Amino acid sequence: MDDKNNKVNTLHIKDVPMVKVHSPNQEFLQEGSFVQFEDQSLVSPESLSIKKHSFHDPVRRSLSSCGSENSVVMGNSVAESIRIVVFSAKINLLIPFGPLAIVVDKFSGHNGWVFILSLLGIIPLAERLGYTTEQLACYTGPTVGGLLNATFGNATELIICVYALRSGMIRVVQQSLLGSILSNMLLVLGCAFFAGGLANSKREQVFSKGAATMSSGLLLMAVMGLLFPAVLHSTHTELHFGKSELSLSRFTSCIMLVAYAGYLVFQLKSQSNLYHPVSEGDGQIDVPSNDDEEAPEISKWESIVWLSILTAWISVLSEYLVDAIEGASLKMHIPVAFISVILLPIVGNAAEHAGAVMFAIKDKLDISLGVAIGSSTQIAMFGIPFCVVVGWIMGRPMDLNFQLFETATLFITVLVVAFMVQEGTSNYFKGLMLVLCYVIVAASFFVHLDPTAIADKHPKPSN
Repeated sequence: MDDKNNKVNTLHIKDVPMVKVHSPNQEFLQEGSFVQFEDQSLVSPESLSIKKHSFHDPVRRSLSSCGSENSVVMGNSVAESIRIVVFSAKINLLIPFGPLAIVVDKFSGHNGWVFILSLLGIIPLAERLGYTTEQLACYTGPTVGGLLNATFGNATELIICVYALRSGMIRVVQQSLLGSILSNMLLVLGCAFFAGGLANSKREQVFSKGAATMSSGLLLMAVMGLLFPAVLHSTHTELHFGKSELSLSRFTSCIMLVAYAGYLVFQLKSQSNLYHPVSEGDGQIDVPSNDDEEAPEISKWESIVWLSILTAWISVLSEYLVDAIEGASLKMHIPVAFISVILLPIVGNAAEHAGAVMFAIKDKLDISLGVAIGSSTQIAMFGIPFCVVVGWIMGRPMDLNFQLFETATLFITVLVVAFMVQEGTSNYFKGLMLVLCYVIVAASFFVHLDPTAIADKHPKPSN
């Protein structure tokens, strides 16, 4: 009876091209071999013809999301999707702190506790935002995937900045954006280099020097855009006092937005091969094989829905977080500059931090750089000028004068990272140096008294 079944199954698959089934537990179907299927429809020519296309072709990848290979993913129920996204990570135990922050704000109004609870509540949301972005990136190429990670990873910071800008907290916006760049370039990239170096300690990891050099150049351009308004203000050489600085900032912001748009066209269209991973040894472009692809756990549309839900919930908590910053600074005796530059970006960068470290451990360092340095580039060339334009629309005098202390810190950071990535290799010691540099920056802002900070200008008596 078994021989009969084998003959029947063999008849069904003998005229079908032999393909590799993309699954960790399945092997190549070689010529002359046969596989027993309980359901004969599993070996239909239509289903197998979809599986044989490469997942590195963007068109084929999008088509294959509707194929039989991802049929299980597409068939996720609402309960299963909630289980995967909400209950699969231990860090989600912090999610209840978000609603608790709202309750504390309504009934006690204790700004210190509201700030801490909101901060803890946003951490798992930012991490899950990174997870769903990673799932969505499975349906795109590595370049678009890195862009998606950087965009939605920075959504938390941009949402916080818009709420702070609406409340007139311009220095909080400036320092939070600056802190996002410093956190990504030193802490996130440093941890990625460190973890990847330890996981692959027998050799140096390699990445694309072209992409790293291009990002470093853009970051230096952003430093130049921030430096001139700060120097103009400090030297008191404005043509029209109080107006020239703001006008220069708005003009420079528009130029930076144009430059970033050109960078996106260059990255995605003109020179997309510059951002492909490189192989170890000869440094040539390495086209990944199908073995390197991991099947997503949720479908493309599930990822989009979860991205919308998480972004909306982060927006709600960000409003409570921003409103509690002043009171928390006074209650906990922590400078507003330290909260804005260190604490807020660490929470907002949780998605990039987790994703960059994970990819570095898996020896996908190009993706780690795309997330860490790419995120810094996006904040510097898009996030900062975007907030200047939004402030312009709101009637807020948001400018590029980040003060000399902050601008000098950014300049030194960009130089340090540029020297670290110029060779196109990484190891755990480079990561350790970057992390220690971030510790020095954090200590500097802890003892830095910002004369224009909110708490310094309008001190409130503590209860």
